[in-house]
Amino acid sequence: MAITREKLAALDPVWTRLRGEAEAMAAREVALAAFLDASILRHGRLEEALAYYLARKMGGDDLGAFAASEIFEAAMAADPEIGAAARADLSAVLERDPACQTLAEAFLYYKGFQALQCYRVAHHLWTVDRRPLALFFQSRISQLFAVDIHPAAKLGRGIMIDHATGVVIGETAIVEDDVSMLHGVTLGGTGKEGGNRHPIIRRGVLLSIGAKILGHIEIGEYARVGAGSVVLKSVPPGCTAVGVPARLVNCAGVARPSQEMNHLIEDDSD
Repeated sequence: MAITREKLAALDPVWTRLRGEAEAMAAREVALAAFLDASILRHGRLEEALAYYLARKMGGDDLGAFAASEIFEAAMAADPEIGAAARADLSAVLERDPACQTLAEAFLYYKGFQALQCYRVAHHLWTVDRRPLALFFQSRISQLFAVDIHPAAKLGRGIMIDHATGVVIGETAIVEDDVSMLHGVTLGGTGKEGGNRHPIIRRGVLLSIGAKILGHIEIGEYARVGAGSVVLKSVPPGCTAVGVPARLVNCAGVARPSQEMNHLIEDDSD
């Protein structure tokens, strides 16, 4: 039995809205109609559209688009969390980026979102011991999007990587739900020690432009790291860290910094 538009909207509101926006976009800009049909409208589920669209980007001489699409589809079928996280990530971009007016824009044109979804497939491959292929995808993500996320890193849902150029996330890094970060952010290790050597970024954190968080330290829930800061020590929940090396300047800042995207710093350290 066919699913009505109303029932689909109730079951999957993100996909329903994305399709509706693509339909409106195709009607408004006829030159893009075929592109929008192939990328979104001919597909029945978000996962199918995402696998097709990302595989077209990731495929090349070494791994064709069709083979990449099969890998993406299999990963999403085996791990439903990939699709669930993609919906949360799409919603996060629309909610937090004032330049983004539709889910379709984020899906089609925002390389931070696209790099993150490719990472999610690579992470699945890593966890099922297909490490050579996971590392191949990591390399392609870096080439295509100028974003380097190790496939072993653990990233939650509702993450926004704005602009994304120059973002580096190391092998043992953990990024929890609802984190926002801008371009040039590094979650890096220190030295050549083994084991856990990268940061833990807790829920709701805002990492501003060019922030560098180095070593196995923790940025607490709803904390902020200011633009260009270098953080070498853990930051308590709800605090703001700025400077090189970073110091705490405000531990009574905005309640939900990653959602509000408030980068203004009020220094109460005195």
